[in-house]
Amino acid sequence: MSKVRYNRALLKLSGEFLRAERPYGIDWDAVSYVAQEIESAQMMGVEMAVVIGGGNIWRGQEAESKGMDRATADYAGMLATTINAMSLQDALEQRGVQTRTQTAIGIQSVAEPYIRRKAIRHLEKGRVVLFAGGTGNPFMTTDTAAALRALEIGSEVLLMAKNKVDGVYDKDPRANPTARKFEQMTYIQGLNLGMNVMDNTALSLCMDNDLPIVVFDLASSGNLVELLKGKVLGTLITGAKTLEKMNVTEEVP
Repeated sequence: MSKVRYNRALLKLSGEFLRAERPYGIDWDAVSYVAQEIESAQMMGVEMAVVIGGGNIWRGQEAESKGMDRATADYAGMLATTINAMSLQDALEQRGVQTRTQTAIGIQSVAEPYIRRKAIRHLEKGRVVLFAGGTGNPFMTTDTAAALRALEIGSEVLLMAKNKVDGVYDKDPRANPTARKFEQMTYIQGLNLGMNVMDNTALSLCMDNDLPIVVFDLASSGNLVELLKGKVLGTLITGAKTLEKMNVTEEVP
């Protein structure tokens, strides 16, 4: 087992990451890549949990804009996250990684129901746990589900995986070459900045419980492992208490 900074971590993975360059659906090379990165982290002894979005298959807000009831649209999105979780579970198991999928909505034929103590036990046994179905409630994003599950299972960090974006910027770095990247920032600064990397409900939940967040580029191979080892990557979002615990002395921008 390698020395790691975080012994238990929750990775938030968007559905768009699994889509890669496709207009919609699942890119199997992308799924295989994610499975490889998670396997590498798990092999170091890190207890890994994952919350998966479903935007590559279903966009609830888009369906609502076409006249669909918002709650119904959100429930359909929960099914999309389950499809993604099943795909990732299969890719992990093909690599020999024991994996369990738990859903916040009842689909007993394909996945376990979400039970907090059971999820923790899976992690303790070295299994990767995939959380699907969001929070099980409409009007809540999978970002909020990630923050909630991370707190419930006692994760030491919430890792927000991005595709070819290596942190939080004051502007869109793809459209503005002069965009400034933040190495670290407080929760309040993140709320004031109006970040589009996660929703305010999720950020506020992390702030209320002092759960550190790292926004990083998962598309660069090895970043997940290096981050878990303690390398400074992406943008750390936290509060003064956590900065003190982690012995981070640099001035917050």
